Amino acid sequence: MPVATPTPPDAPSDPRLLVGRRLRALRERAGVSLSELARRLDISASAVSQIERGVMQPSVSRLITMSDALGVPLADVLADPSGAAPDHRLAIERAEDAARVELGGGVTFRRLTPGDSPGVDYFESVYPPGSTAAAKDRLLRHEGYEVGHVISGELTIDFSDEIVVLRADDTITYPCDRPHRLHNAGTVPVVARWLIVHPAG
Repeated sequence: MPVATPTPPDAPSDPRLLVGRRLRALRERAGVSLSELARRLDISASAVSQIERGVMQPSVSRLITMSDALGVPLADVLADPSGAAPDHRLAIERAEDAARVELGGGVTFRRLTPGDSPGVDYFESVYPPGSTAAAKDRLLRHEGYEVGHVISGELTIDFSDEIVVLRADDTITYPCDRPHRLHNAGTVPVVARWLIVHPAG
């Protein structure tokens, strides 16, 4: 089963390229070789290389798995490494500056946390009809605790023991290590916002 969707980047500033470059920088900073990361993810080194070069886009589940394997929050992968040092007293990001990254499976992510916010990730995700955050036969597990709020549309979450359907203004919370898969089985796009709280230490 493919781990990513081939999507050749269009330009050096393409967000797809930036995610791959950021993953590579984080991997190198962690002192993890390409082959070692591939082993941790149980995929080929070639697939990791293609993701880092922006040739293939990881699914949401793959991106989260990669960040977990590197011991970094997902926000670090989507952050702009060229930005100024964070000021923990105040951080503002204008709507027009927010990068939207389309991942494999058709889901678009936008980081909503301006600046640095240790221990917390805050995202908006858009799920077009038929899109999924993980392969159909695969449930995702990762670190932290998740709080979700559906802004519009109807989002389906498959757990190992039940299926939950969330509609506009519904909220949900669950530990991220509970196996789950998010997808849009409807006919209109779903917009949802997610707060992920990471364990201390």
